Amino acid sequence: MKSYSGRVHYKHKRRKYEVGSQPGTIDIPEDALKPKIEVFSFNESELQTSKGTDMKTITKQMAKCTDHTHWIKINGLGDVQLMEDIGTFLNINHLVLEDIVNTHQRPKFDEYEGYVFATSRILYLDKNNELANCQFSGIVKDNIFISFEEDYSDYFEAVKTRLKAGKGLIRTGGPGFILYSLTDTILDNYFVLLAQLGDRIDDTEDRLYDHADKSIMFDAQQLKRTLIIIRRACWPERDKINDMIRSENPEINKETKIYLRDAYDHCIQAMDMVESYKEVTSSIIDLYLSMVSNRMNEIMKVLTIISVIFIPLTFIAGIYGMNFSRQDEHGHTIPDNMPELYAHHGYVLALAGMLALALIQLFVFWKKGWFNKL
Repeated sequence: MKSYSGRVHYKHKRRKYEVGSQPGTIDIPEDALKPKIEVFSFNESELQTSKGTDMKTITKQMAKCTDHTHWIKINGLGDVQLMEDIGTFLNINHLVLEDIVNTHQRPKFDEYEGYVFATSRILYLDKNNELANCQFSGIVKDNIFISFEEDYSDYFEAVKTRLKAGKGLIRTGGPGFILYSLTDTILDNYFVLLAQLGDRIDDTEDRLYDHADKSIMFDAQQLKRTLIIIRRACWPERDKINDMIRSENPEINKETKIYLRDAYDHCIQAMDMVESYKEVTSSIIDLYLSMVSNRMNEIMKVLTIISVIFIPLTFIAGIYGMNFSRQDEHGHTIPDNMPELYAHHGYVLALAGMLALALIQLFVFWKKGWFNKL
């Protein structure tokens, strides 16, 4: 069975450290994408949308739709002025803005006066078979939910479709319900990623039984590393959702908490799958190493049998290869100096004796069952 096409690669993002910098500093990475803004203003009966790249897109839409709930979706964080304008417009603490642009945050839920802030990790395999590990951040304040994503991938298309259809609580549950919906979508995609990894683990395991080679160990180790990354996202995500359920903040209403309990269960289920897959990948590596060790033992056993057979033969050949003289320089016979060397047909008899000795050893090894276990 062939190895799966392409291995999992990782989008490495170098984290910029400014030692001693002032807390709350908005330090945009050099490779950050320019923002693209979508504003969804909705109530039970209608949905209005607008797109843009600056703060005017947000203020115009909110001025036009005063009795609506607003979802401000921002893809790309490469604009310091926009971040500062949003902070001023919504009266957001600069520490929160710093966490938004510093895209190495672990999932968390923080409560502030008048609003709440949450982060999650978006994980998926892109078209280049690279594991994307991006940050999602969201702020809920009054009738506004504003979300931030690092790239332009349309990760929440399903939520936008539900919002346009207007079914369920998506339009009436408030901005806190939008936060839940996006969090639940992130968890659902964890299951998609885990299903892909599960198929690759099964494929690797089949290759181990059919034709084991060292690439199996490398593939299993890469899968294990990917599972560790997912685990680092799932564990704090569980704590974050639990904090949201226990929160008394009015931005997260009781109806939303009912759905959050379901998301909490999904998170626990994803964690169980991660731990199970990790055990399987570890078992694959251990089994491969055990098979290599057993194969080496079999080879050593064959070599040992061959050595045991030839050791006495070599001993005999060594004795008769010493070539001591039968007579001295005066022609007198020297006693006990290998009379066999002058025996008639001694060469043939020596070979026959050595062959018989080898056959006797092979018969003894066969009776002991050594050849059956090779």
